[in-house]
Amino acid sequence: MRETLTHMAEQPDNPPRHGPNGTATTSDPDAELGAGWISAATALSPGAWVILALAVLSTALILILPGRQEATIEMWTFTRAHALMYEPEIERWNEEHAEAGADAHILILNAPALQQRMLAGFLADTPVADLIEAERKIAGQAFAGPLDQVGFVDLTDWLRDEGLLDDINPPSFGPWTSRGRIFGLPHDVHPVMLCYRADIVEAAGIDVSLIETWSDFERIMAPLMEDRDGDGEADHRLLALQEGYGDQIELLTLQAGGRYFDEQGVPSINSPEIARVLAQITMWCTGPNPIAAHAPDFQAAGNQVKKRGEVVAWFAPDWMCYLIRSEIPELHGKLKLMPLPAWDPGGRRTSVWGGTMLGISRSSPDREQALALAQRLYLSEELAETLYRTGDIITPIRSHWDNPMYDEPDPFYSGQRKGRMYIDLAPEVPSRTNSPYFSIAVLRVQDASIQLAEWARGASEPPGRAALEERAMVLLNDAQAAVMRHLNRNVFLAPEQEDAE
Repeated sequence: MRETLTHMAEQPDNPPRHGPNGTATTSDPDAELGAGWISAATALSPGAWVILALAVLSTALILILPGRQEATIEMWTFTRAHALMYEPEIERWNEEHAEAGADAHILILNAPALQQRMLAGFLADTPVADLIEAERKIAGQAFAGPLDQVGFVDLTDWLRDEGLLDDINPPSFGPWTSRGRIFGLPHDVHPVMLCYRADIVEAAGIDVSLIETWSDFERIMAPLMEDRDGDGEADHRLLALQEGYGDQIELLTLQAGGRYFDEQGVPSINSPEIARVLAQITMWCTGPNPIAAHAPDFQAAGNQVKKRGEVVAWFAPDWMCYLIRSEIPELHGKLKLMPLPAWDPGGRRTSVWGGTMLGISRSSPDREQALALAQRLYLSEELAETLYRTGDIITPIRSHWDNPMYDEPDPFYSGQRKGRMYIDLAPEVPSRTNSPYFSIAVLRVQDASIQLAEWARGASEPPGRAALEERAMVLLNDAQAAVMRHLNRNVFLAPEQEDAE
């Protein structure tokens, strides 16, 4: 295991100087040095002196303070919920390794702070935490340089030797892979379903089992949009969606067969699949009677829209089940889940939203011990149970999928065995790639979607699908070029992309 992881010309000391009368003179070097210090002191502002003092102090502390003990394993995470889940296991680890003076501990940092500290350590080749739990957008920042300089340990060969490439759901490796090498253990799968107001849908006599495609969804659910209360507005909108929500755009893109980067990290934004998705989103969000409603996730305003039934359905990765349960308890027993409608008959009935990994930093003094603890936190069945029971998240470890807890009815979701429903969809989750330019790509596609919707709203009459897709491709070509400009500034990645623009 250790082998796998350890992959001016010389001048006189006091040269003569010439005075104003041309005669050679010599000067006192000590006096000149003192005058220089006085000049420098008066030139520095108070703020500069503070910075200088801090630099001197921090250097002294680094030299004085003792080094970290070998048995210490530090872990960083960006979410308190995960830390609370891991702490009991970390306590057991410390008890089992007490004779060696084990001191494994976890530090919670907000996402921006974690990213800044991680990148600062990686770029300066200075120590960071042994274990870093990172979300997809953060992890991708580590892949900007050559493979042998990525700040995380390359786990590819170890995963293969341990049989984990087969035991872990393959799509879950995608976000943690760069140029064919895997740098993190997957925390999750995050299949996406539709969560819908079963009380409203079933009261209208609608059978969702007849829905296979998005076209079916619009047609079969259309009666819910009637204006029965006479206020001039549809009683319900069918889908919580907004044209400027990057995460929703990407999950629909992935379901439709598109992606923002290929396996080599080349942007693939200007594709027919993404143009199709943007055109459809525009059709759902614009026009005289749009089916989509603005019900933002993670916000009280969006929760109220869902609670009042103003929107019937919304995208629900497994973690969203816990969020809804926690934030809108009034919907207990009023909700059900269904697979996503496919883009075409026989097509993919799910997508993916979000993701987290656990990586081992190359600066860790004991990578073996760090890896052993990582296995305890990410691969054990006990932690898989905790993950599902406390967060509704299914494990990516396929050998744990036969756990009977996934078959337990969930009263909040009208007695559905939702764990099994998500696991049944897990093998269909689309593969994803990652890039240090992923966040830029998300923003550029999001901008294209907003511009397309604004163009449609400004048209004299609603444009048809063909016109929308044509316009979307123009906007996506601009987005592709913008991302390529960023990528081509990277001296490590640009040579591999010469033919990509």
